[in-house]
Amino acid sequence: LSVRRGAGLFDVSHMGEFLIRGPEALAFLQWATANDAAKLKVGRAQYSMLPNARGGVVDDIYLYRLAEEEYLMVVNAANIAKDWAHLKKLSQGFAVELADISEETALLALQGPKAASLLQGLTDTDLSQKRKNDVFTAQVAGRPARLARTGYTGEDGFELFLDPEDAEAVFEALLAAGATPAGLGARDTLRLEAGFPLYGHELTDDTNPLCTPWAWVVKKEKEFHGKEAMLATPCAEKLVGLVLEAGIPREGYRVYSGDRAVGRVTSGGYSPLLEKGIALAYVEKEAQEPFFVEVRGRKAGASLSPLPFVPLK
Repeated sequence: LSVRRGAGLFDVSHMGEFLIRGPEALAFLQWATANDAAKLKVGRAQYSMLPNARGGVVDDIYLYRLAEEEYLMVVNAANIAKDWAHLKKLSQGFAVELADISEETALLALQGPKAASLLQGLTDTDLSQKRKNDVFTAQVAGRPARLARTGYTGEDGFELFLDPEDAEAVFEALLAAGATPAGLGARDTLRLEAGFPLYGHELTDDTNPLCTPWAWVVKKEKEFHGKEAMLATPCAEKLVGLVLEAGIPREGYRVYSGDRAVGRVTSGGYSPLLEKGIALAYVEKEAQEPFFVEVRGRKAGASLSPLPFVPLK
């Protein structure tokens, strides 16, 4: 709740970072990612996905254009090795250079309605001029940083890419300025309320993104790796948001339509904002209300909720 009302500070240095440089960096990224990387101007970022040859998802990523021929890709921690191997293989034949800078990059996320005003006190850069998905360099608490107005909480906020040697000083300066330290459990609750996917749950190597609420990421008008397979795979399931009348849903819990099992919870938990259990679940495409979730052997009524569960900032 401190993130929803103030400013929460997360250490997300476990995330992976790749640099992609060269005269064919854009051409390579257009082939490797589902979103339209050509729309990215220097200093802008976009959410995207890495499709596999079967039309599933290798990973969901964030792509930042740092310079005309230089991009930064942020990938999920559990997928660093898999993504690296996938991109190295795909990059053959393109005039690009890939560098895995995960080990030499620390990443902090400052999120919440007070994030901008709190950060402004530690930098000379005018943050009011920065829009969502802007990426830029600045000094924070006297240390060089790359900042992006991005996040994984549904709140306004900034992500700070730092030299690991500077990270502790910046972290302490942000705490001293009034940020509340927050952990990955809180981050997961926030992203669930925001209706964001978590790789390995809502998105996997076998998930067709066109069958999800994030189909907007896939730009069908361009060519990309795995496009034909993706377009040829019919959707047997749909992803829905559920709010429970009682109980806390967890991953793997069964979802029923009436008496029939029609799906499973992929992410679930307690929403402090709604004061109820909420879930993301895959159910059969034709499944209709009334829905129930089996929580510890008992069926709890569940109503369909539009995503996000809470308004995004």
